[in-house]
Amino acid sequence: MRRARHHLARSAAMTRGLSILIGLIASFAVRGQEILPSAAVPGGIAVIDLGADTSSAPEVRNATSRILIQRARGHWYAVVGIPLDAPIGEAHLSVTGAHQATGDLRYQIRDKHYPVQALKVAPKHVDLSPADLDRYQREHDTLEALWSTFSPNEPATLRLAAPVPGRRSDSFGSRRLFNGQARNPHTGMDLAARVGEPVRSAAAGTVLATGDYFFNGNTVIMDHGHGLLTLYCHLSGISVSVGEKLDQGQLLGTAGATGRATGSHLHFAVMLNRVWVDPALLLAPPTGKTSLQSGGKHDRQAIPGQH
Repeated sequence: MRRARHHLARSAAMTRGLSILIGLIASFAVRGQEILPSAAVPGGIAVIDLGADTSSAPEVRNATSRILIQRARGHWYAVVGIPLDAPIGEAHLSVTGAHQATGDLRYQIRDKHYPVQALKVAPKHVDLSPADLDRYQREHDTLEALWSTFSPNEPATLRLAAPVPGRRSDSFGSRRLFNGQARNPHTGMDLAARVGEPVRSAAAGTVLATGDYFFNGNTVIMDHGHGLLTLYCHLSGISVSVGEKLDQGQLLGTAGATGRATGSHLHFAVMLNRVWVDPALLLAPPTGKTSLQSGGKHDRQAIPGQH
């Protein structure tokens, strides 16, 4: 009898332990399905609840692109990149395949002001030579074809890791006026990094392209799935090949000052459904650790560049 009671007590303890373990696993699973906070502003990301989960994933599109969707906490969410030049007010999405939200879906884009800097410089520092302009145009056409990439595998995470630990600028969306002429806004984040400092993939994905571009210098473009791409520019060296699969945090190159850059740094950019969005919305908050060198900034003087 005593042995039976001991066996029952041990079985009960094991059951309680298993229940606690299952509860912890469920808790971690919920935390793993982190939903990004919505920032429905130009250059931001709108996160829109599409309703309860169904057996098949919905398909969401705007006027030009297919939209990334995320399943979390029993619901589908549309994760929509908003162009920097998006008009303020009502925007539209079309949803198919989820009966709760099939049809036209509307949401509001709020205003956001980005800084503008006016500079007076010599014309030679603004206008491209015919040869440089021709090179830029060829590269622009090549890159435009890449931006439409929408691979079937959804991203492993939407919470990106900083590719280098250096100080982050808040220059995304800022615009410069050179001799009164407006240039394209800054479509990425500059991170301080010394020449040769390791640069790592912000998330698991596949190397979509590598190359040496006029503005961006040595560049790696990563595809993370469902229209989420990341760019790593001005690299001094590239250590990966097209088609290579990388884990989050895996080395892809080294920082530098190639292309139109005034000093060593990493230009890090995020594209979502073919538009540039603020990387700060997907990166974990900085830890306060900074690079020993503040780094330079890329040259945004010329006419429309990749960033």
